[in-house]
Amino acid sequence: MRLAWVIGLAVALTAAICGGIGLSGDAIAYGAVIAAVVVRPDFGRWPLAFYPVLVVLVGLCMAIGVSIGLALAGAPQVFSFGLVAVLMQWLALLLPAKLKMLAGVVAVAGVLPLLGGSPSWSDWGHQLLAISLGLATGTLVQLAFTPSRLRLASSGPHPGAAEPEEVEPPLPERLRAALRSPFFWRKLVVASLALAVGQGVGALTPKYLYFGVVLLLNDAVGDTLLRVRDRMIGVSLGILMPLLVFNAMGMGTLQTGIVMGGTTALVLALGAGEHLRTALISSGVSFIGYGPLVAWYVPNRWLDYLMGCGLALAVGLLLFPDSALRRYARLSADPQANAAVLARLLPAAQEEARWLGRPLPAEAPPSVGR
Repeated sequence: MRLAWVIGLAVALTAAICGGIGLSGDAIAYGAVIAAVVVRPDFGRWPLAFYPVLVVLVGLCMAIGVSIGLALAGAPQVFSFGLVAVLMQWLALLLPAKLKMLAGVVAVAGVLPLLGGSPSWSDWGHQLLAISLGLATGTLVQLAFTPSRLRLASSGPHPGAAEPEEVEPPLPERLRAALRSPFFWRKLVVASLALAVGQGVGALTPKYLYFGVVLLLNDAVGDTLLRVRDRMIGVSLGILMPLLVFNAMGMGTLQTGIVMGGTTALVLALGAGEHLRTALISSGVSFIGYGPLVAWYVPNRWLDYLMGCGLALAVGLLLFPDSALRRYARLSADPQANAAVLARLLPAAQEEARWLGRPLPAEAPPSVGR
C-alpha cells in the first residue's frame, strides 16, 4: 500500500499547490497526472537530466501546437490538428536513441493545446508550470517515503533507454533510413488523418483515435497488439475510480488523491502492475475539464479508445504488416543471431502467438549470438 499512498499524496499535494497559486482546469489535471506517473513503482530514481529534458521537450511541443493553433485560428480543426500531428512525427524522428521513450510524449504534447478551446500563451505557461510542479512534487514525495534500504541506491536507467552497447548512427543516416521506411510514412499519414476519421465515424471524443494511432501503432504487429492489450486493460481499470469517487463525492483535492491512490491500489490488488501507468493516466485525464463525470463520458471514452485501438490494428495488419513472431522464429534458428535483438523481439512474438492461439515461443538459448 506504500505505492498507493505515495501516489495519492503526491497528486493531492500537486492539486492543492496548483490551486493555491491560481491555476485551474487543465493545468491542475496535467500536473496531477505527471505527479502520479513520475513516481516509480520500484521507488528507484530517474536520472537528473530527465527532468529538464522532459520539461523543455513538452514545452517546445506545446508551443508548436499553440503557434499553429493561433496562426490557423480560422481553419478547420482537422487541418491544424493534422499539421501539428505531422510536425510531431518529424520531431520524434529527430530524438536520439536515449530519448526515444519520449516519442509518445512528443506526439501527445503537441496536440494538447488544440483539444480545448482557443489555444493561448497564458494557458501554455500555466500548464507548463503545473507539469513542472507535478514533476517536483511527485519526486519529493517518493523520496520522502522511499524505504531506507533503497534511499541511498543509485538511480537506475529509465525504462526505454538505449542499451549501452548500442552505437547510434549519425542523424543524417537515421533520417535517410526513416525516409526509406514505409513504417514511418504509414504512421505519419494515419496520424494526420486520425482526428478526421474519428469525426467521420461519429466518435464523441475523436481525439482518442489519434491517441490510439500515435501511442499504439508500431512497426511490428506483435508490438501493436501488446500495446493494444495494455491500453484496453489500463483504460478499463482507470475509469472505475473516477466514476465512483467523483460522482459520489464531487471534485476536490482530497477526491483527486483518493482517485489516483485508489486506482493504484486496485491495479496492484488485481496483479496488473504492468498496466499501472496506463490506468493512472486514464484516471487522471478523466477529470480534465469534466467536473463530476457525466453519464455519457465514461462509456464513450472507452468506446472511442476502442475505435482507436481498432484503427491502429487495422493499419498494422493491412498496410505493410511485419510479423515479430516470424522474425523471432527466423532469428532464433540462426546460431549467429544477436541475443539482445532476440530478447527485444520476444515479448512481441509471444503476444502475437497469444492472439493467434499458437504455442508461445520460448526464450532463445544463451548460446545464441555468442
